[in-house]
Amino acid sequence: MKVYGLLTGKKKGYGYFQGDIDNLACLPQRKDDILSAYRHSIDDINERLLALLNERAKTAQLIAQRKAELGLPTFDPQRESQMLEILAQNNQGPFSDNAIKGLFKEIFGATRQLMDASRKENLLVSRRHNQFNTVIDVNGVRLGEGAMAVIAGPCSVESEEQLEGIVAHLAQRGIKIIRGGAFKPRTSPYSFQGLGMPGVRMMRRIADKYGTAMVVEVMEPGLVTEIAQYADILQIGSRNMYNYPLLREIGHCSRPVLLKRHFGATLEELLLSAEYILSEGNPQVILCERGIRTFEPATRSTLDISALPVLRQETHLPLMADVSHAAGRRDLIIPLAQAVQAAGAHALLVEVHSDPANALSDSQQQLSLEEFDKLLAALGR
Repeated sequence: MKVYGLLTGKKKGYGYFQGDIDNLACLPQRKDDILSAYRHSIDDINERLLALLNERAKTAQLIAQRKAELGLPTFDPQRESQMLEILAQNNQGPFSDNAIKGLFKEIFGATRQLMDASRKENLLVSRRHNQFNTVIDVNGVRLGEGAMAVIAGPCSVESEEQLEGIVAHLAQRGIKIIRGGAFKPRTSPYSFQGLGMPGVRMMRRIADKYGTAMVVEVMEPGLVTEIAQYADILQIGSRNMYNYPLLREIGHCSRPVLLKRHFGATLEELLLSAEYILSEGNPQVILCERGIRTFEPATRSTLDISALPVLRQETHLPLMADVSHAAGRRDLIIPLAQAVQAAGAHALLVEVHSDPANALSDSQQQLSLEEFDKLLAALGR
């Protein structure tokens, strides 16, 4: 083993000697020279280890890139176990086999974090992939820039009379995109499930009459093409955020997509769900925060206000907030809407009904027409 001594020459401010470690003790030295030489040797080893670790990390990044091209998972636990066993078999001490495995597990873990960071940077949804905001134009409303847009309408399409009364009021207030549930995924199978495709066609007729665009939820892959013939924006509800066949199918569609965050999903999971859509060729995705499930019973869900500025940093996609489903109470809609406006939402999604008390679904969270007017005033519209 080669070490540095302190006899002649200069290296990093020290006189140095290079020779075999076994011969070093025989040389005439001051009493601390041998310790200093050992320390120099450790420093040299550290530098070589650092270079090797960084070389290993760069190679791991190349492996991750190739795996992404092949559609393979980044982490291979079987391969990691095999490497640990080989290292233990080749270990000649003085470290124990368990110590060697522990050290390399730390190296493997740090490498996985690096590979994950590289993967995130290369995602189509990533702000690093696209520094400019994606702007989606729907009926003259440019989602992704400018003042916060308002998208409103009933929770459920119940009848033509009900829908037209609401849309007429909204159109008079300058609302250019309406929402309405024709397919209603309900917790109870006995609750009103919506009017289905007849409701979608009804929405289209009324939207055309008043010059508005429309948002309709799609619940299964087989309905994407049919609903896309009528809807201007296709909505994926929170329960279907993890419906990967639906995400892939809707990625083949040319319509903008409103993707709602599942109430139990992290922001990373939301972005990865959006990545499914973008990776299939549809870049027009709007991310919607609609509240997460917490231990707090005062509201239906807890509106994650912090998600909006975080997502502003992480992605270039337009951001929306559904305050109605988050609150579950109409008395909280206005302050929550003001909060998401301040937090940087590009659009607000809110439920409005001409007779909330007798609505067939979610009556507690829908604003009356008069309350909706107050909301617009509070938002400065």
